[in-house]
Amino acid sequence: MRILLVEDDRRVSAVMASMLQRRGYEVEHAATATAALEAAPCDLVLLDLNLPDGDGVDVCRILRARDENLGIIAVTARGEERDKITGLRVGADDYVVKPFSMAELQARIEALLRRTVRQAPAREVAEIGPLRIDHAARTVHVDGTPVALTRKEFDVLASLARQPGVALSRERILLDVWQTTWSGKHTLEVHVASLRAKLGRPELVETVRGVGYRLRT
Repeated sequence: MRILLVEDDRRVSAVMASMLQRRGYEVEHAATATAALEAAPCDLVLLDLNLPDGDGVDVCRILRARDENLGIIAVTARGEERDKITGLRVGADDYVVKPFSMAELQARIEALLRRTVRQAPAREVAEIGPLRIDHAARTVHVDGTPVALTRKEFDVLASLARQPGVALSRERILLDVWQTTWSGKHTLEVHVASLRAKLGRPELVETVRGVGYRLRT
């Protein structure tokens, strides 16, 4: 998951970026309104409303006009009710007032990403190489032979099968399957290892170094 952190205070942005990166997010920092509007596409924006070259409210309005599905959380010292109402009305999905805890921010990020993550719709029955995945019946066959998977193993496979051949980040899969990006250190790895063993074709679930996993087509 790629987060654009718009914050003009270098000390605050350094702390936030470090903590977000430790939680597995890719973070780009923008210190001004101009830089925020010129930044590359992302999954979510953490937006300070007090910026040196413009009002964050205007940045929020422009970003929302560009992409109605973009996740935007205002993270600001403006705590008055009228400020919150304005921020939400111009397009922010959520509003966090400084000071805040990273635990609270993490929870709000995850809640928003669950609503905004762009996911290819799953076909009821997908045939990918030797795999046949029936999403409705939650059954899997490899070369015509049924494979018994646990609920989470099936969900991991289904997450990858929605975009076969595409490398999905560890955080994206965790969000799809566990509704969080902050799970046990080896939770996903253990399930992938078990999934590979049960499929009998470990090469079908490829590790993409530095990213996550991909379902081989």
